[in-house]
Amino acid sequence: MKFTCALLCIPLALACTLSWGDESKYSGNFLGLDQDSNPFSNQHIVEFWGYHDYLGSADYSDTLKLRYYQPLQIDSWRGTMRLDTSYVSNYGPLQPSQSAGSYSAGNTLLTVWGTHPDIFTHWGGTLGGRVIFPFGNNGQWAVGPQAGSVYHPAEGSNSVLADFSPLARYMYGFATNSASSTSQPPPLRRLDLYPTLGFAVTPDTQIRFWDENGINYNTAGGGWFVPIDAMVTHRLNKHFLVALGASKEIVQTYQQYNWSVYGKLSLNF
Repeated sequence: MKFTCALLCIPLALACTLSWGDESKYSGNFLGLDQDSNPFSNQHIVEFWGYHDYLGSADYSDTLKLRYYQPLQIDSWRGTMRLDTSYVSNYGPLQPSQSAGSYSAGNTLLTVWGTHPDIFTHWGGTLGGRVIFPFGNNGQWAVGPQAGSVYHPAEGSNSVLADFSPLARYMYGFATNSASSTSQPPPLRRLDLYPTLGFAVTPDTQIRFWDENGINYNTAGGGWFVPIDAMVTHRLNKHFLVALGASKEIVQTYQQYNWSVYGKLSLNF
């Protein structure tokens, strides 16, 4: 297990090195990657997601999620706003009495990230933050900063690697109910790492690793959650994209889920 963790930490260390390093040192020379100084789309994107997760002990969770991306620009600052909201159905012998197909409000979160040409002149990455709202099945406020970047192969279409997009985020939760409440989960204290890799199969099809589900570390009580996460995306035309993915835990000293299957329909306009 220790060897597996060490092996998986290699791309994470590389992500941090590339993201926070001097762009002039790495541009086009280090691993053949060029940093994308403008990783933003001018299009609006609406996504419809469905997830089916196995939590262990014969417990399951089904989630329906709506996700929206809004391009932002204020003077020279460019960025993106993302809004997620969901309905969740948890069922199984260890869950409160409810049946599959009976949904209740899930997490709602807002994420904003962007960059300015006068900030970190030699680094083309993005800075931002996320807020999780205290309703639905979360029951608490949570806020946290994030930093990320996008790299493309210097040789462009001649490489099977489409992009390397590392991102790190830290979430800090605040309990909203009384300390005596047994329904309130412990306040969130978690580091999220996404060493996202995209590989081109055809001009319209990619296989993406650690794009939707990343690696988590529980800073409150310790413990890692490390999955193998892969998603196949296919662009049907200039407006529609579909995706199917699956995730399986390989290290779970911080409990999340045993396995997950998911899919999405994406509309950009």
